[in-house]
Amino acid sequence: MNVVVVESPAKAKTINKYLGSGYKVLASFGHVRDLPAKDGSVLPDQDFEMLWEVDGASAKRIKDIADAVKSSDGLFLATDPDREGEAISWHVLDMLNKKRVLNGKTVKRVVFNAITKKAVLDAMADPRDIDVPLVDAYLARRALDYLVGFNLSPVLWRKLPGARSAGRVQSVALRLVCDRESEIERFISEEYWNLSALLKTPRGDEFEAKLVAANGKRLQPRSIANGEEAGKLKALLEGATYVVDTVEAKPVKRNPGPPFTTSTLQQAASSKLGFSASRTMQVAQKLYEGVDIGGETVGLITYMRTDGVQMAPEAIDAARSAIVDQFGQRYLPEKARFYSTKAKNAQEAHEAIRPTDFNRSPDRVRQFLDADQLRLYDLVWKRGIASQMASAEIERTTAEITADNKGEKAGLRAVGSVIRFDGFIAAYTDQKEDGEQSDDGDEDGRLPEINARENLAKQKINSTQHFTEPPPRYSEASLIKKMEELGIGRPSTYAATLATLRDREYVTIDKRKLIPQAKGRLVTAFLESFFTKYVEYDFTADLEEKLDRISAGELNWKQVLRDFWKDFFSQIEDTKELRVTNVLDSLNEALAPLVFPKREDGGDPRICQVCGTGNLSLKLGKYGAFVGCSNYPECNYTRQLSSEGGSEAEGVALNEPKNLGTDPVTGEELTLRSGRFGPYIQRGDGKEAKRSSLPKGWKPEDIDYEKAMALISLPRDIGKHPETGKMISSGIGRYGPFLLHDGGYANLESVEDVFSIGLNRAVTVIADKASKGPAGRGRTAAAALKELGDHPDGGAITVRDGKYGPYVNWGKVNATLPKGTDPQALTVEEALALIAAKAGKAPASKSKAKPKAKAAAAETKTTKTAAKPKAAKAKAPAKTKKSKE
Repeated sequence: MNVVVVESPAKAKTINKYLGSGYKVLASFGHVRDLPAKDGSVLPDQDFEMLWEVDGASAKRIKDIADAVKSSDGLFLATDPDREGEAISWHVLDMLNKKRVLNGKTVKRVVFNAITKKAVLDAMADPRDIDVPLVDAYLARRALDYLVGFNLSPVLWRKLPGARSAGRVQSVALRLVCDRESEIERFISEEYWNLSALLKTPRGDEFEAKLVAANGKRLQPRSIANGEEAGKLKALLEGATYVVDTVEAKPVKRNPGPPFTTSTLQQAASSKLGFSASRTMQVAQKLYEGVDIGGETVGLITYMRTDGVQMAPEAIDAARSAIVDQFGQRYLPEKARFYSTKAKNAQEAHEAIRPTDFNRSPDRVRQFLDADQLRLYDLVWKRGIASQMASAEIERTTAEITADNKGEKAGLRAVGSVIRFDGFIAAYTDQKEDGEQSDDGDEDGRLPEINARENLAKQKINSTQHFTEPPPRYSEASLIKKMEELGIGRPSTYAATLATLRDREYVTIDKRKLIPQAKGRLVTAFLESFFTKYVEYDFTADLEEKLDRISAGELNWKQVLRDFWKDFFSQIEDTKELRVTNVLDSLNEALAPLVFPKREDGGDPRICQVCGTGNLSLKLGKYGAFVGCSNYPECNYTRQLSSEGGSEAEGVALNEPKNLGTDPVTGEELTLRSGRFGPYIQRGDGKEAKRSSLPKGWKPEDIDYEKAMALISLPRDIGKHPETGKMISSGIGRYGPFLLHDGGYANLESVEDVFSIGLNRAVTVIADKASKGPAGRGRTAAAALKELGDHPDGGAITVRDGKYGPYVNWGKVNATLPKGTDPQALTVEEALALIAAKAGKAPASKSKAKPKAKAAAAETKTTKTAAKPKAAKAKAPAKTKKSKE
């Protein structure tokens, strides 16, 4: 019997069926150990020795693997075919060696790019050893990310209160978003005019031609700068006669693009499906691991973390066969198409993302997939098959026309495209992101018959005013595209990087656009001012290239770390002498449009409007930055930083408390005030005064006595429940507006409902919440948001909505979802990992921990026995389990 180790329990069950009784397939559930989230996990002074930690759940899984290996004939490490997968195999092997259970047994590494029986059996027949350079690249990347995050983040905490963290790739991605916002703020819109003529041929057909030349000069785009120039040219065209100079019909071929890579899949899924990068990877993971089709679990797509663009030869043959079957012989090119990657070093999984079987069209698997799985599979299948289809044949017609008005001449051009043969377009067409310009001419309509030297009749002259627009904000898709162009990050990091920026509240997403928040812009400005080198695009890309060269065996990973650490540590040390006043002066200049928005009265935005003499400046408080007056405490004007630039008027209006009236019950005054966290209502004075922040969407200028009383009086009693006799009340909490009854909560749709909902509707809302799940512990039942399937040990796994947010439930185990996780996007693998981590937590305190558990937690990568490491300078951000998105 042989032991096979994979990452996912879902894969383990499927692969065990493929291999049969001679094999035992066990899952590692991702990484089995990681650098502990504490000081001293990477030791530069000891040549970057790395100390690894094993949590309780992982220790149990390794014990199960070790027990199985003891009685086995050999070990096959079959983790994912990328750098992270190689690292997991290395970790497992290193831990088994330390447990001394291998005893000369055969150990081999196998990789398969798809979860199909043929792919798995072929891989098992062609094993190899662990790729040491790939592991070295993982170690270097992990050490670099740790050293940057655990040394740079504390500098932010000390010098820029309210900042959450910094990261090697994260901070550069954030800079891209912030730099684009600065471009938008600096942008000055310019006026321009476009002119065109609606003309008619002798056959009565109308078409539009655009003005492109006047008085012997070619007009550049936006060269008609004002209405006066436009008026003169319009007068010329109004009185002109029109003759066709030339008509040229030119055939053009459009070739298909390659199959998807990780980044292009994320971009296409964003543009076409509206998926976030993380949602795309979650759905793709399920399609890769396998779906039950007619009683058999089959992987529908190949591995989805790759920057390779070429399909395997047998896949190309299968695609060509499917093209003939589904589109016809005309759509099959004479020769197969081959693509080469544009990535600097296409490593990880080398094959592009494609269907495992091109005969399995989307229509044939529709009944086995949920809506999102079907949409993404449809995208992968169409892009994959289109990549091997014939070129589209397009006829592009250009008509050049002369307008003559008593010797004054102008040139016009009409362009039209006609698809003579759709080719690959029959399967797949690209979709542009918002703000991108199409350059293929397909947006031009079809022209009627136009002949050279014939006269045309003028129907109408159109003159339209336009204004230049700033560059668009990045979407997730366009940011990924930009990062790929610059060589920043790698396929396995994009989704995680974007998720981190959202979780840290450095950016928000509105209408699919990334909007940098004030704290994100402060962090970026600080790093650009004092750690310039480490947020430079070229520097980050160069470091990525070095990591790729390590994976290719061309560089020594320890030497790369030594070179990096020498300069980085020196930069960190220099910040010890950095005074807060230096930081504030630098940020005031770098973020002037944000800190000092223009005043409506045209006055100096840096002078306090309240006292008239104080200078406004950034101030740093316990909870972050705000704008305050230099005459404090005589002038207590403060204003929050806003991602939209802030409102000076709002800050002035709320500088002094605004009296709204008196509470008729308590006799205390109600006032509208402004604090560092925004405007709020206060009743009374002193420490015992009751306060309530304005709900989202409520503006200070709209607050009157009635609204203030309603807000400060929350929670609001609605009435007694007709069945229980207990009071139902409404309020606004951390997770929004809610109803409270008998210890259970039910969400309300809007803030307004809190003040207006009646007893009958409240009872209905509570009943609807209760109907979604069984009752539990005296409160309204937790609703089952999603059914994930059965646990390998039996029992259903569900995602539920609890009092403190969504969580995974399996039997008596409840595991809270990490902040920012979409409950509907959670996969079975992620749920199993959360359940295992929760179930593996030991209730005992550290002092009562068992010796074996302590030994497991202290296991290290190195075989050397080291003295207790000197503590690093920084406390760590929270430790994360493996996430390759």
